[in-house]
Amino acid sequence: MNIQEIMKAAQNMQAKMAEAQAKLDTIEVEGQSGAGLVKVTATAKGKIVRVSIDPSLVDPNEKDVLEDLVAAAINDLRAKADAKAQEEMGKLTQGMPLPPGMKMPF
Repeated sequence: MNIQEIMKAAQNMQAKMAEAQAKLDTIEVEGQSGAGLVKVTATAKGKIVRVSIDPSLVDPNEKDVLEDLVAAAINDLRAKADAKAQEEMGKLTQGMPLPPGMKMPF
């Protein structure tokens, strides 16, 4: 490959990365806790879209439990969003001749 081909390939990759980043704003993932009694939905980029709490948990005496369940659902969601984001970004480098150990995005 000459330098022009390398530059063009880099520009194409940059455009695909931008598209993939934009797509992450449209992909939703859901985290749950308390056997599904608390659910948090967010984009794969981590923007919280909605929180759903089963009415059975809305008890002033159980405020601490509810707060813990919301935190657990958000942590579950974050792990799923990270996995989904990595999956989407991995699609970009699939079949690309990268040196061993080199990962995209940088």
